[in-house]
This record gives sequence, structure tokens and C-alpha cells, in this order.
Amino acid sequence: MRSPADLRKEIESRLRSYLSRDKTGIRHEILNIFVKIKSLTIADVHDFLQQRFEITYQSVASMVGIIASKIGILRVIRTTDTTNTTYELRDQYRDLVVRVIGSC
Repeated sequence: MRSPADLRKEIESRLRSYLSRDKTGIRHEILNIFVKIKSLTIADVHDFLQQRFEITYQSVASMVGIIASKIGILRVIRTTDTTNTTYELRDQYRDLVVRVIGSC
């Protein structure tokens, strides 16, 4: 089993790799949105991004899904009474995300 420090290093590596392929700035902006706002749905993120970028709903859903599943810094909250899934940046990674966004 990995130690918390090893896990944090792995997440930082994945995050830096993910952001290194960001040619348009959309990935950086998605992470900025999650740092600023606690809880968001895909529709919320899409609305914010559409103000600055020309992007489809499916693209936003794909990027948020990758951040949640492969990088592992988002908490996924599903409720039974609604069809919307809510995503939150995990508190233990907030400072890491801020630092990585600032350095990339």
C-alpha cells in the first residue's frame, strides 16, 4: 500500500502531465473553476467555460471525468433524486492544484 506522500507525488505527476498537453488553456480554466467554487455539475462547468471558449458539453464532461477518475482529485457525488452528478475538488488536493496551476 502506498503512503500518503507517495500518492500525492503520483497525483502531482499525473496532474502535471495532464496540464502539459493543454494547448488552449481550457484544462487550466477547469481546475481554476474547481478551486474557486466548491461544488459543480458538468452543466455549471460548461456554462463557465462557454463564456471564454467554444466548447461542447461532451468535451467538458470528458475532461471532468478524466480529472475525477484518472487523476483522482475530484469527489463524485451522486444523488438518487436528481440526474445531475456533482463534482467537488477534494480538500486535501486544493493546495496542490493551486501550486501546479501556478507553475504550469
